[in-house]
Amino acid sequence: MKLFFKSDRCYTDKCSFDRRGYGPGQHGQSRSKASEYSIQLREKQKVKRAYGLMESQFKNTYKRAERIKGITGDNLISLLERRLDNVTYRLGFAGNRREARIMVTHGAFKVNGRKVNICSYQVKSNDVIEVSEKRSKHPALLENLKTVERRGVPEWLSIDKEALKGTILRDPKRDDVTMPMNEQLIVELYSK
Repeated sequence: MKLFFKSDRCYTDKCSFDRRGYGPGQHGQSRSKASEYSIQLREKQKVKRAYGLMESQFKNTYKRAERIKGITGDNLISLLERRLDNVTYRLGFAGNRREARIMVTHGAFKVNGRKVNICSYQVKSNDVIEVSEKRSKHPALLENLKTVERRGVPEWLSIDKEALKGTILRDPKRDDVTMPMNEQLIVELYSK
């Protein structure tokens, strides 16, 4: 599965996953049939690693999604997408989620005018995320903003590149997530 860990490289022809879509080594091409449990576990691990969460963080997020009214899988995706580190990545302020996490913990962003350095902070609709004055001239941030057109900004977000601000227009829905994932497998895994 292509998880876009290497920032820009996965958008070019040099992406190793596109060149060779199987595992490394002489036995990479011969795989046995996976069990139902291994398929569910692999799906959970894929989503967990894509969002850069530890096991306990992911489990707590799932438990929170379970308590919210509605479909648990959709609630889980909404909670993962509304994390501050993910939103800053989606807005194009960071090249990947790991870089976004580092920037958030170093206090590079303000939410509604207040400095927030907690990656798991849940943004709400109509929240305004802006880059702090101290970080606004950082070369890595400016370089990342140039690649926003290539990645695209989801419909539930809007960005003002000149002012270095992003606004949450609404809560994300399942259709807004472009990464292929089957959240139902994760729900089945945790419901055992």
